[in-house]
Amino acid sequence: MAVYTHITDEALDAFLAEYDIGQARAFKGIAEGVSNSNYLLETDKGRFILTVYEARVEACDLPYFLGLMRWLADAGFPSAAPVPGRDGQPLRSIGGKPAALSMFLQGMSANRPDAALCREAGRGLGWLHAAAAGYPGQRANSLGHENWAAMFAPLAGAAERLKPGLAATIQGDLDLLACWPADLPLGTIHADFFPDNVFFKDQTFAAAIDFYFACTDALAYDVAVTLNAWCFEQEGSFNVTKAQALIAGYEERRALSAAEKAAMPLLAHGAAMRFFLTRLDDYANPAKDALITPKDPLEYERKLAVHRAGIHLFGFS
Repeated sequence: MAVYTHITDEALDAFLAEYDIGQARAFKGIAEGVSNSNYLLETDKGRFILTVYEARVEACDLPYFLGLMRWLADAGFPSAAPVPGRDGQPLRSIGGKPAALSMFLQGMSANRPDAALCREAGRGLGWLHAAAAGYPGQRANSLGHENWAAMFAPLAGAAERLKPGLAATIQGDLDLLACWPADLPLGTIHADFFPDNVFFKDQTFAAAIDFYFACTDALAYDVAVTLNAWCFEQEGSFNVTKAQALIAGYEERRALSAAEKAAMPLLAHGAAMRFFLTRLDDYANPAKDALITPKDPLEYERKLAVHRAGIHLFGFS
């Protein structure tokens, strides 16, 4: 989440006139994240999140995302359901950009999750995968392994400026990741299941938000993204106890196959590459005039180094 598009009172009033949710009482931007503009909206009928979709999100993908959020909510998974306008449709526009409202979800994210919360996060991800099974929408992973070499090519110079010698190291990683696992179980994945996108209540998984990287890909790849996001300590070490807890929680909802377990080290390496590349792009091409909290690409460079060295243990039997 972030704020790139600034909304006037007049534009907000015109937007809300298309809904039956009352008049605005409070409206403020949310600075976390990097992709879309997000606002917390309070009206006399409730609290909502207004999302304005920015350039990184393709307008043609929005029905897929909003449909998935509705599908999950209807399946009983705690996802922020889109709010339809008076015409029954959730997708609108504001400031000349696509926009939508979703329900506000209760809960708190964890800045420093312990092993118990990692287990709950894994359980939530497994629940999400189970609830999304059967969703008819399909979307290719535009940030998947097939795209990483092309993503890095214009960023090699930025990598070298960031850390001398890094460009060659990243190219070596990309050569290794060319041998990507095939024939793993596919499904709808979140693809951004980070701590700031997961809510807890009373130390229990309560909700997941921000489905705007969701796509059709290997379910185990989503687990790998989550391991990277939850199981590294601030100084860069990989916490085996947290990883084992997260996987145990996931397998309460969905068992990993032997092939998925065997592929997990390479999947985790690749998942670290995906987030390194997008953070490197944000570093090389910073957004202007946006209320935004940038992400450090070197955090994921350090994670790449751990995976490159094979310094992890996922606890599979």
